[in-house]
Amino acid sequence: MSKREAGLMEGRQKKISILIADDDEDDCMLAHEALIESHLQHELHVVKDGEELMDYLYCRGRYANPENTSPPGLILLDLNMPKKDGREALREIKTNPTFKHIPVIILTTSKAEEDIQLSYSLGANSFIIKPVTFASLVEVMKTIGKYWFDIVELPY
Repeated sequence: MSKREAGLMEGRQKKISILIADDDEDDCMLAHEALIESHLQHELHVVKDGEELMDYLYCRGRYANPENTSPPGLILLDLNMPKKDGREALREIKTNPTFKHIPVIILTTSKAEEDIQLSYSLGANSFIIKPVTFASLVEVMKTIGKYWFDIVELPY
């Protein structure tokens, strides 16, 4: 194996922080378990609403200590959350020069065409309707992992 190939392999093995923004504890637990089941060995952080998501990104409040956060390489965002919903958070993320490069995958129960259209117009990288079974969620997480961590080159 050449040095270049070894460097590429090493880069692909780098742990990426995944940030899940979802107010449903059961969905967060299932997503966490699905990530484990799909053998994604990345850091996982969970926030419960859009305000907490922005606090995490801006390193404010309980996230002011850099040891409590690591910049996310990928955000899984639910649309329907309290305080600041996913649409508002997505708008803020994608209009901020510091955060707009972070891939945001909408992972929601909404099937509404207007949510799909709005999410993409605000800069979402993908829109995925949450699967109803755990096995399907594991498959979605495997697919997300393969695409975003094995195929795509993410900025670090």
